[in-house]
Amino acid sequence: MSRNPFIRLLRFLFFAVVVRAVILVALGLTVRNRERLPKDGPALVVANHNSNLDALALMSLMPLKLLSKIRPVAAVDYFFTSKAKAWFVTNIIGIIPVKRGSAKEGGNPLLACEEALDRGEILVLFPEGSRGEPETLGKLKKGIGHLACARPKVPVVPVFMHGLGKALPKGSSLLVPFNCTASVGEPLYGTGTYNEFVAALEETMIKLGEEEKKPAWE
Repeated sequence: MSRNPFIRLLRFLFFAVVVRAVILVALGLTVRNRERLPKDGPALVVANHNSNLDALALMSLMPLKLLSKIRPVAAVDYFFTSKAKAWFVTNIIGIIPVKRGSAKEGGNPLLACEEALDRGEILVLFPEGSRGEPETLGKLKKGIGHLACARPKVPVVPVFMHGLGKALPKGSSLLVPFNCTASVGEPLYGTGTYNEFVAALEETMIKLGEEEKKPAWE
């Protein structure tokens, strides 16, 4: 994160004014079990991924005093396609870039995430990897299991997001006001194998989704 005070101020204003106006006012995001969200770092917050608003929504759920510690994780090939976009997502959103497929080259694609956790930061991740259909949970990638097991004392807080996939679905740039909810689960820890952790997380996410009183989509 930039230490430039002007950039830090821009980031604060963006989230305090713009993001909160959209997420908390225009959409009226309701949070279930907010008390389960991390009070400090290090921590991992993981959720289903259906909309470009998902990361901003999750970040808006936590106090502004934690903003400097909150870092969403995203793929290099999607957000770093131009210098202007790369500057914005790095300095204002605070994204930690991950290069997909770098493990096949012998590298550790999660090294920057592990270092961020060691600094006491709160990471926002989407274990499915890419956006899926509204209000559905796709197959979870194993990366979240590797990261959780690499830092077994770090809590992994699951969140099921409902409604954002309809408010701003994949491929759309038009925001549709829609009541949205976020259901927060109990924290999990990577104390077993990474496969066991992914299975436990997937089961927890499915249960959180089932607990939602979902309307019948037209």
